[in-house]
Amino acid sequence: MKIVWRWVRIIAGFALLLGGIAGLFLPFLQGIAMIVGGLILLGREFHWARRLLEWAKRRWHSVRGAAAGADAKD
Repeated sequence: MKIVWRWVRIIAGFALLLGGIAGLFLPFLQGIAMIVGGLILLGREFHWARRLLEWAKRRWHSVRGAAAGADAKD
């Protein structure tokens, strides 16, 4: 049964990842949210997905910090 859930996670993760990429160009899909969801699922199985998700987290914190600093200057 574990192998079935593993494949379900992999297939769902890639589906979300591909849907998220399409969502970057289509106005009715939430691209970033789908990409993050796909990376979370794939991160349990693949090292490259974990590294990409960690990179995105670091990037998000730096952007959020810069935005907070810009708000404080106003």
